[in-house]
Amino acid sequence: MLQQRTLKSLTRAVGVGLHSGQRVEMTLRPAQPDTGIVFRRVDLPEPVDIAVSAEATSDLRMASTIANGSAKVRTVEHLMSACAGLGIDNLYVDITAEEVPILDGSSSSFVFLLQSAGIVNQDAPRRFVRVLRPVEVREGEGDNLKWARLLPYDGFKASFEIDFAHRVVDSTGQRYEFDLGTGNYVRDIARARTFGFTKDVEMMRANGLGLGGGLDNVVVMDDYRVLNADGLRYDDELVKHKILDAMGDLYLLGKPLLAAYEAFRSGHAMNNRLLRALLAERDAWDLVTFENERDAPAGFLRPARAW
Repeated sequence: MLQQRTLKSLTRAVGVGLHSGQRVEMTLRPAQPDTGIVFRRVDLPEPVDIAVSAEATSDLRMASTIANGSAKVRTVEHLMSACAGLGIDNLYVDITAEEVPILDGSSSSFVFLLQSAGIVNQDAPRRFVRVLRPVEVREGEGDNLKWARLLPYDGFKASFEIDFAHRVVDSTGQRYEFDLGTGNYVRDIARARTFGFTKDVEMMRANGLGLGGGLDNVVVMDDYRVLNADGLRYDDELVKHKILDAMGDLYLLGKPLLAAYEAFRSGHAMNNRLLRALLAERDAWDLVTFENERDAPAGFLRPARAW
């Protein structure tokens, strides 16, 4: 049986929220089978649990936010991406503010925390959402076109194309495909950092966004160059970060996908629209388990290796 996974022990981190700028403490704890990934706002007068699901999303401006009533947690996508890449099914995330810490702007710090705590199998089958036919969402036309789709695939792979019409971005790789069965999430995707442009900083901060961003957690570009002293971690770091984000957004489904994800200029809101479109078309997917783990697609049999 291909089993569910959780942590062996708890682990903690302290940081600031990318958009709020608030200091936040986060504790990752093991959870029982079939719990899913549950964020717990422990700073509120009465702690509130927020279980991840496609329907739990609220504000999707430049990050994925989940909510339960008035309680919310922002910028969950990098931690969710790490959980997707490592195959974590069940987890409690205790958090002391409304935003997950940005740490270094990638998912590599979350990968380190999860692997340091240890990943263990549980006595319950891992359940997958298998896509049976194409599902697509589109928006805009011409230069404003963006789209995302899910296609049947025996495994999970993601391909993404960016198009920013910016000289720095144009000099990097703008399309990348990652297959969980043949690639290595930790090596190929996890270190890709979020990115932004100096020309957008004033607008973002006027809207209460990016207040905790800086050169230590964001790839920052002006009109001519990358401002970070260490440059890019990958030649195609920017498009790889979009795949990192998409994997986290899609894992808000609450179960791993057996599908090929393809996207052009998509973002958090469109990724969530895609999940909701999939769930709304009940004949487009089914739930599967693997009684014999040898029947499972490559990439799901064991957690990704460390660096």
